[in-house]
Amino acid sequence: MIAENLFDQYADKEIAFITTKNLSYIRNCQEIDLISQKCSKIVVFGSNNKNYFLRIAQVWFKIFFSSFRQYDVVFVGFAPQLVCPFFFWKFYKAVHIDFFISLYDTFVNDRKVYRAGSIPARVMRYLDRRTINIADYVICDTKAHGDYFSEEFGADQTKEVILYLRANSLIYYPREVSRKEKLKDKYVVLYFGSILPLQGVEIILECIRLLKEEDKVYFQIIGPVKEVDTVDLSNAEFIPWLEEEKLAEYIAAADLCLAGHFNPEIDKAKRTIPGKAYIYEAMGKTMILGENSANRELFREDQRHLFVEMGNASALAQKIMQCYESET
Repeated sequence: MIAENLFDQYADKEIAFITTKNLSYIRNCQEIDLISQKCSKIVVFGSNNKNYFLRIAQVWFKIFFSSFRQYDVVFVGFAPQLVCPFFFWKFYKAVHIDFFISLYDTFVNDRKVYRAGSIPARVMRYLDRRTINIADYVICDTKAHGDYFSEEFGADQTKEVILYLRANSLIYYPREVSRKEKLKDKYVVLYFGSILPLQGVEIILECIRLLKEEDKVYFQIIGPVKEVDTVDLSNAEFIPWLEEEKLAEYIAAADLCLAGHFNPEIDKAKRTIPGKAYIYEAMGKTMILGENSANRELFREDQRHLFVEMGNASALAQKIMQCYESET
């Protein structure tokens, strides 16, 4: 089922929306907006507490002391694994979940916090599978992810709905901005991210090293990159963190944006479309994406959407130079 058809089912219905992520989170905003456009009433069970554990506790408290009999649909957003297995007995009608991430895939395969077969890994696998079994519909961010959930956790693909992420158009939109004086004669290549393993930032850093003699190509890397990795990179600027509004200005000023993901060793990197790709698209920027099935679901090779082999710093450097030379 396509997402539009699912949300059409909410017409004239009362919806309970539950999330353990902060309410300003981009996926929460997207889903609350889509549901609100269709339903007669939406009640949000969430918290903006900055401490994640306190936020979960506050959401659990609200759920425990609330009745859900009046709601036609309970929609559980971010991390339904932290809600459905514990409170399914309170949900009397339809349960729809956004299975944006798998706990098992994230902490075992991606971040490698726990070893496969360990007790924590087994618990996470159980929570993933149990949550999927409880749901009437499972919302996924890509078809590639839906296929994985079906293979790994036995998800019924007839219950899966694909809902691609959407950038906040109030913040991210095409615009012209002035550059700092030191960048006015540079070709600026921008990347931002939380520097998770699947993003493959080490590939970008190696690419920067390969292009250190190209004095007109300058990199801006926004995110918590370790200082030890940046000591010899004079052709790059490293910015730990920016507010979204300021980030949008940096993106607008860039000539080329790196989307990724670039890590070929983590399968999850091949099944997800980077959130930054949606932002670059909303701002009309030229971007380089990792060559994988998830990215190919939405994007096709053209002048603004370029693909490069994941894990290949030399290929990335060559693609950047091609872009630079085509504009000079």
